[in-house]
Amino acid sequence: MEKILVVGAAGQIGSELTLALRKIYGNENVFATDIKDAPKDVKKSGPFQLLDVMDDKRLIHFVIRYKITQIYLLAAVLSGNAERLPLQAWDINMRSLLNILDLAREVGIRKIFWPSSIAVFGMTTPKTDTPQLTIMEPNTVYGISKLAGERWCEYYNHKHGLDVRSIRYPGLISYKTEAGGGTTDYAVEIFYDAIESKKYECFLKPDTKLPMMFMDDAIRATTELMEADSSRLSIRSSYNLSGITFDPRQLSDEIKKYIPDFEITYKPDFRQVIAESWPQSIDDSVARNDWGWKHKINLEKMTRIMLKETEKKFKHK
Repeated sequence: MEKILVVGAAGQIGSELTLALRKIYGNENVFATDIKDAPKDVKKSGPFQLLDVMDDKRLIHFVIRYKITQIYLLAAVLSGNAERLPLQAWDINMRSLLNILDLAREVGIRKIFWPSSIAVFGMTTPKTDTPQLTIMEPNTVYGISKLAGERWCEYYNHKHGLDVRSIRYPGLISYKTEAGGGTTDYAVEIFYDAIESKKYECFLKPDTKLPMMFMDDAIRATTELMEADSSRLSIRSSYNLSGITFDPRQLSDEIKKYIPDFEITYKPDFRQVIAESWPQSIDDSVARNDWGWKHKINLEKMTRIMLKETEKKFKHK
């Protein structure tokens, strides 16, 4: 029986991934942890405990006590916040990963999932159809920490035989949890403002194309990768993953189909420079070939779902 630990279960990815894993493995077998309180559905559906991944002694005690076999490490300081607190972000992002990798080696964890990001790429990376193996020169604290993390994951796989698996997530869009300090957060914030005030001030320029993905696809990709036969996996750093590519203007135009009087204005901030260093579209053919990845939700469907579900949230406030 798998016993799964989710670190960072109160975050955007963690809160939804925890529920998905509980459907697969059973509520009682997926242990949700975070340094902050989790959403009600995470706490009600299975075990939740406050736990700091930086506290390596308490962490190893938890893993041994509950006979954990898989760990999903989702705790991180995201791109926008990392630029404000660079040394703290580096310390948290790196030390949390190394704590998990060392713990896994010591106690024999079967599988580890750790998310990377398109932030590992930089200004010198090909912008269109960015390949799996390419130039990677990130110029943000978040990107540097993710690139270093990829190298550590591959090192622990080759040196110690750890079954570490990873995805370079594009910008993730979800109605269940609000934005949390990332450069692609406009694509979540815009729906809340569209419903509430029919106006949105975007922190990126109108033509800033970025790779994005609806959260349902991202969660499915994660569980499919973790369920894939290890012998099929050729990448032990992190897999490219692609979903939808669009810019703020295109997203705004799609929203206007449902809210005709919606207005968007643009006031680029420091995140514009970060966005310009990232790819516009991703080649994920290696993921497709290795474990059969294929996204399902396009821009039109994503917009319909986001508007419908965001409106529901406002009605229930």
